[in-house]
Amino acid sequence: MSHSKKTIVTDKAPGAIGPYSQAVAAGPFIFASGQLGVHPQTGEFPDGVEAQAKQSLENVKALLEAAGSGLDRVVKATMFLKDMNDFAAANAVYGTFFSEPYPARSTIEVARLPKDALVEIEVIALAE
Repeated sequence: MSHSKKTIVTDKAPGAIGPYSQAVAAGPFIFASGQLGVHPQTGEFPDGVEAQAKQSLENVKALLEAAGSGLDRVVKATMFLKDMNDFAAANAVYGTFFSEPYPARSTIEVARLPKDALVEIEVIALAE
């Protein structure tokens, strides 16, 4: 018997700021943690929002594939941008990774991202 992973979240305690998983399989879904546009081997960021968005999505793709899923199985994406003025550029890159039917998506401008990244993308995908 397969047991689904379940995470409990309450607003009655401080939010988690410690260790986390790259992705979690739970029931029929894969939950991928937000991915910065950092190269996994070098730890370096490419220059510019387009290059960072591309690397972020490559990282998401690798996580999904490791879980037996893929970008074509993404049902929801969230894109966090340091500057909403970069939306058109990041969106153009995003559009090269997905095809119809497109995932639902939210895009949010944030005050700051880890390591002063320009973009971070997280997804929820169907498993297998």
